Amino acid sequence: MAACFLRLRRYNRFRSSKMMKECLQFLIEPAKNLKIRLKESRKRVRNEKKQPLVENQLFIMELARELNRMCQRSNVLGHIWTCEDIWPPLLCRAFILEWGSVLESKERPMQTDGWPGKRDWKRQLLGMLEQGSEQDVETSKRIILDWTRDMKNRPEQHAVWPGEPVVLMLDDLETQWRKGRMPNLLSAMELVMWAMLTEGQDKETIPQQWLARKQRCQNIDATGYIPHTVWNWICDAAAEVTLDPDTANPDLVISHDDKRMRCGFERKDVPNYHQRFDGWWCAVAVEGFTSGRHYWEVEVGERDWRLGVAKESALRKGYKSLNTQTGYLTLRLERGTELKALTVPFTPLPQGLIPRKVGVYLDYEEGQLSFYNVEKRSHIYTYCETFTEKLYPLFGTVEIIKDLVIRSAGTRDHCFCRGPCLWG
Repeated sequence: MAACFLRLRRYNRFRSSKMMKECLQFLIEPAKNLKIRLKESRKRVRNEKKQPLVENQLFIMELARELNRMCQRSNVLGHIWTCEDIWPPLLCRAFILEWGSVLESKERPMQTDGWPGKRDWKRQLLGMLEQGSEQDVETSKRIILDWTRDMKNRPEQHAVWPGEPVVLMLDDLETQWRKGRMPNLLSAMELVMWAMLTEGQDKETIPQQWLARKQRCQNIDATGYIPHTVWNWICDAAAEVTLDPDTANPDLVISHDDKRMRCGFERKDVPNYHQRFDGWWCAVAVEGFTSGRHYWEVEVGERDWRLGVAKESALRKGYKSLNTQTGYLTLRLERGTELKALTVPFTPLPQGLIPRKVGVYLDYEEGQLSFYNVEKRSHIYTYCETFTEKLYPLFGTVEIIKDLVIRSAGTRDHCFCRGPCLWG
């Protein structure tokens, strides 16, 4: 009996040991496969980096090397010519054509401010890209090379020092690039060139001038990331904005603090003021602006909303389109997937730009109304025109569950409730 019991114990011990080995094998095998895949991935990346660069990529790397020498106390552009930040050939080509056009415009005495207008610049650049003329690319390269030689040959190196705000902004761009929030260091290179071109002006305002210029030339997704110093400058223009119940469509429900609204289930019996919307589900703010910089943030729904400004003379009755022809500069989301700027005709925007929290920035004197994704701190769209009358912030929604909420600029609300918030 004792011998049988001993054999049984040995068998169970053997069986247990075998099961443990099988379990360990089950756990180790996927790890081995993962390690093999990671090695293959790293090897593939190394091979891709070893591929020879095309001529335009080499030109960009050499240009970055020269700019890096000029930009003292910042080595961010060094990552471009050490192959850490490789741009696609088409992007390099577009960059060369753009800056060749910009530098050529700077040399023209007929230009009042030295910069091409948005429409002329955009038409010229698109024409160059479509024609695919290598002669245009070579001409742009010569213009850029002449400019860099001129900058290098100046007797006083400090004359091209971009300033401390630019260096801080470059450090911020490099940090975001390393975190994977920027696909490349294109913005850093543009910023340095812009700083060199605007010498003699207040260096403290160069980052702001850079953003305004980018939004004027490229009104859609001008920059994937807005640097910290520029974002703070935008937020410094935070304005108190409240909904005007006397302008709200009778179907809209507005909170007691005039900061949030949604579409109700019943149409309210309210006075039919001439300034009230009776067609589209919209309202404007009490505050109107005729000068200065103003910024406000809005939490939006997931299905349908519109934001922007309405000119004082814009009609509010009926269902006439609320677009640039009728006095409205707005951004609109329809059916949860169609984001558009209501120009004439409307301008469709990529789905990747759809935000959950929108920053609206009005610079009256600059003639710009810009929309930003607050959470990603990125640019969505900019209207550029000359403002001549009072502008009222505009808000619209047809959602009955999700409120459209005006938030104080820069605030972050944290809720610790499990599930729906218990505090409303």
